[in-house]
Amino acid sequence: MQHHQYHQLTQPKHGGNLTWAAELAGCSPSFILDFSASINPLGPPASAIAAIQQALPLLRDYPDPDYRDLRQALSQFHQIPPEWILPGNGSAELLTWACRELAGLAATDLPVPAFGDYLRALNAFNAKITQVSDWFSSLPSSPPFPPSSLPLPNTGLLLNNPHNPTGTLFCRDALRPCLDQYALVVVDEAFMDFLPPDQQQSVMDWVFEYPNLVVLRSLTKFYSLPGLRLGYAIAHPDRLKRWQQWRDPWSVNTLAAAAAIAVLQDTSFQQQTWDWLAAARPALQSGLAAIAGLTPFPSVANYLLVKTTISAVALQRQLLRQHRILIRDCVSFPELGDRFFRVAVRKPEENQALLEGLREVVAIGAEDALL
Repeated sequence: MQHHQYHQLTQPKHGGNLTWAAELAGCSPSFILDFSASINPLGPPASAIAAIQQALPLLRDYPDPDYRDLRQALSQFHQIPPEWILPGNGSAELLTWACRELAGLAATDLPVPAFGDYLRALNAFNAKITQVSDWFSSLPSSPPFPPSSLPLPNTGLLLNNPHNPTGTLFCRDALRPCLDQYALVVVDEAFMDFLPPDQQQSVMDWVFEYPNLVVLRSLTKFYSLPGLRLGYAIAHPDRLKRWQQWRDPWSVNTLAAAAAIAVLQDTSFQQQTWDWLAAARPALQSGLAAIAGLTPFPSVANYLLVKTTISAVALQRQLLRQHRILIRDCVSFPELGDRFFRVAVRKPEENQALLEGLREVVAIGAEDALL
């Protein structure tokens, strides 16, 4: 029998690595209270589970390669023609094809800190990357792109809104100059649906006006279905047809397509999520701010970036050892490092457990426990 120590496992670059966390905590992954992955704690919705069960007999057949029913459901949801929508195996798959396009340009501007998968996808096609970091120091007022108004005819821009990991929401009017400035603009709106419709700043309706715009969306975070893998891109049909020539056939499985169609119509779950987040996020933010040495950033999303005066890695490990609570350290964001961590917003009683654990660990001094 082989015995593994936690230090033999690679430090995770993304949230949600419960295998790593369980090794460190000395327990089963099911006992870990996970604040590292920003997933809706209210789901998966019952409508998704029912749709999956109903679709099980269809597993003996290949999915419709054009995903007509799913595209039609997305079309009705967003009031965008179905040929302007391409479902994918999570938004990560569609990010890959967007980055293949960006790699064909002379350079891509990437506001940092940024979601780590952006570098993965850009590097896969040897894109030339220009990291833009000056906007971060002036949060939340500064938009995440250079202030120059000069045209950049062979340059792309990749950004997310709301921004990950800060939770900042950029006004869509502030993003419009980018579409006149850059040859290709890819906007990742993976967390936009956590805002009620009247507060969202989506640019997806601009695709008709700007053929150089690509919008990426995810259905797995809001509906708590990350294991199912489902996202979609909204862009000019010619671009989406090109992507379909690049990718593997049947990227979206039958069960994921069925679940997506169901949850798009689940207005009660949508409203329940907006109501939960509107109450839970400010309560968690206030609780974090009340702990000496912790400074949470304002956020519109279902996560909070927190600045700490002591090591975030030490906090993470002590929380796991003592409380079986996992937070997301930000060491994988070079611009942030070991003095920042990110936490998802969960249910009120779970958020309270996090606050109690943090108060205890910070009080005893996590720096001394860092191995």
